[in-house]
Amino acid sequence: EVRRIKQPRSPLMKEVEQRLAGPDTKLTEGDIVYVSGDPIQATKFAADMKLGNTSEELAFYDIGIAEVVLMHNSRLCGKTLKETGLRRLYNVNALGVRRGENYITEGLADMTFRQGDIILIQGKWKNISRIADVADGIVVMGQPLEEASRVTLDYKAPLAAAIMLLMILTMVFDFIPVAPVTAVMVAGLLMVITGCIRSVEAAYKTINWESIVLIAAMLPMSVALEKTGASAMVANLLADNLGQASPYALLAGVYFTTSLLTMFISNTATAVLMSPIALTSAAAIGVSPYPMLFAVTLGASMCFASPFSTPPNALVMQAGGYSFMDYIKVGLPLQIIM
Repeated sequence: EVRRIKQPRSPLMKEVEQRLAGPDTKLTEGDIVYVSGDPIQATKFAADMKLGNTSEELAFYDIGIAEVVLMHNSRLCGKTLKETGLRRLYNVNALGVRRGENYITEGLADMTFRQGDIILIQGKWKNISRIADVADGIVVMGQPLEEASRVTLDYKAPLAAAIMLLMILTMVFDFIPVAPVTAVMVAGLLMVITGCIRSVEAAYKTINWESIVLIAAMLPMSVALEKTGASAMVANLLADNLGQASPYALLAGVYFTTSLLTMFISNTATAVLMSPIALTSAAAIGVSPYPMLFAVTLGASMCFASPFSTPPNALVMQAGGYSFMDYIKVGLPLQIIM
């Protein structure tokens, strides 16, 4: 493999190009060359060619490795690697062969393939995946395109961080005439255009659709409660029973009610639901609505006793293998302290 790093004037725009090393590949100054073989011979090769050392690790940004199994009907069976034209037809390299319990890495060019051989191949992820579609009798083990989507483009991290920081600054400062939703959409678009995310398809795969559907389904509930008058009824109850005691009692009531509701519906939906209630309650007793709205903000966000309360809770539930009771055991005491 030959890796070519393109570093323009701005370090944020660094690009890494990977290509398979073929007989016609021309090397240029600064190229990083990866070789396979005996370590002593590789060291001798580097010394003879006056090559420098590098700390760059072998990464699989565009080029990856996978195993393929030869079935009985594969046209590769009974042929040597030279005769198969593996690189010419599929743009992949053969790095080694596993036959039974033996691993063969030398003399591959003249080795005759047999049924059941497992070949370790290297190539661009899309070419590895394509073999299963165009070559009969060859089974690609694993999911190459899914593996490719999991590869972290770490050299793009500074650029991604800069885009995220710019998005946050745009949302924080009011004198920048850009709506928060627009800032988020533009930042997402820049992530794709600049290559921080491989493609739009890869971006879609990172979305947790369960959480999106959960939050979207909760929002109509708040609208329904407001349209039917339930929100006004709750606000009047809070104002009549707690507002007469003191504004602090009403503030505590708003916070407690929000904390209770957000255990069963998402924090976004709870905030949408409780905000008009907090405003109406504050107006009913003639106090500033700002403390009430802050109580709604904190009460809706600091709920740890339910996996459905906030997107982070929902996101880690499946990945961590947690149950509903795990949130109750750890989150409820913490929520009470808060």
